[in-house]
Amino acid sequence: MKRILTTVAAVAAAALALSACGTTEPAADAAAAKKPAEKITLTDAHGAKVVLDGPAKKVVGTEWNIVESLISLGVAPAGVADVKGYKAWDTAAPLTNDAKDIGTRGEPSMDTIAALAPDLVIATTDLPPAAVKQMRKFAPVLELKAADAADPIGRMTEDINTIAKATGTTAQAEKLLKDFDTKLADGRRTIAAAGHAGARFAFADGYVVSNQVSIRPYTSGSLIGAVNEKLGLKNPWTVKGDKDYGLGKTDVEGLTKLGDVQFAYISNKTDKDSNPFTGMLTKDDVWKSLPFVKKGNVHQLPDGIWMFGGPLSMNGYVDSVVEALKK
Repeated sequence: MKRILTTVAAVAAAALALSACGTTEPAADAAAAKKPAEKITLTDAHGAKVVLDGPAKKVVGTEWNIVESLISLGVAPAGVADVKGYKAWDTAAPLTNDAKDIGTRGEPSMDTIAALAPDLVIATTDLPPAAVKQMRKFAPVLELKAADAADPIGRMTEDINTIAKATGTTAQAEKLLKDFDTKLADGRRTIAAAGHAGARFAFADGYVVSNQVSIRPYTSGSLIGAVNEKLGLKNPWTVKGDKDYGLGKTDVEGLTKLGDVQFAYISNKTDKDSNPFTGMLTKDDVWKSLPFVKKGNVHQLPDGIWMFGGPLSMNGYVDSVVEALKK
């Protein structure tokens, strides 16, 4: 009996010892949880360093391409410039949270952004320097280059990776870009199989201003133009595009220089002046005489594909081009 009691006592002591050891684990976990996140150092469009205490969670985007990038990376933006406009023009990455409207893309409200107390504001070089300087008084600001006609896809890729680094979503960015590469390769094969490899494909948008039609060609320096070339299509525009977006300017007479092409455009049903191609131009003799109009090779692509967006918008664009050329 004495031996049994001694054994029981020993077991109980061991259990207490183990229990005591177990009580230190939550404390250790709590200490680990309190360990500060590593600082993140970013480089902006001007070469300046932006240092964050950790991944930004409460982020404001002053441009729609930035907003699309945040959403596609799994980050719900706290503030968005022109929420109504974003929802109309960029449906590839739907805005599902109750983001605060911070004003227009060209003139965001400083008071509104300051009241949000964001971890980070992501802007582009399209925003006036004075506005960026003012925002830096109350929040870290990461300024990205708006566009680059010398390498539009490279610019988009670098911006996605920078935003991912700032928000701790690099794995999501890697998948996003891999899916985009796959989409391009699949689209190129499908277009070739449909007999359109090397087809002359002109993309433009157009507007009616003061009863005059203005047409904006997307040259090889545009993001759309670069994607078209990745799809194995040729850009027939001879007008010169700007150094950032690769956008040109012409009128209906200028379209006569295109010759026999596939012609595509995007408009938006929320903006009645964004589609002269099924509006004013239907009564224009020059438009009606164009070879691609006569042959029915004019393609209105779906609303909601943001021509200056990120991989998700470009995925949607690829799908729409493939579908148009299959008809």
